[in-house]
Amino acid sequence: MEIVPLFSKVYGEGRPLIILHGLFGMGDNWTTHAKFFATKGWQVHAVDGRNHGRSPHHNVHDYDAMAADLEGYISEHNLENVVLLGHSMGGKTVMNFAVRKPQLVDGVI
Repeated sequence: MEIVPLFSKVYGEGRPLIILHGLFGMGDNWTTHAKFFATKGWQVHAVDGRNHGRSPHHNVHDYDAMAADLEGYISEHNLENVVLLGHSMGGKTVMNFAVRKPQLVDGVI
């Protein structure tokens, strides 16, 4: 499976919190929330999923591929014990990923 490198904006320092948006959204939709959590001790990663925002487009768009992209993002950024916040499509991606890679996840919202 080809992993798409995901675009993100990172806010703050602290425990990693990755936000995954819903269908037709992008990380920028979560800027207000990201900035808020950054003031509370989180390093927030507002990610654009594949085929959304500034992330590359690919002809495969399914939850297995999006979970693989998330794993690639976590690895690329050397993140550990991540908390994942997902909305709609992002929520289903989070659930898919957390079931497959529970050792990388500290929490799910």
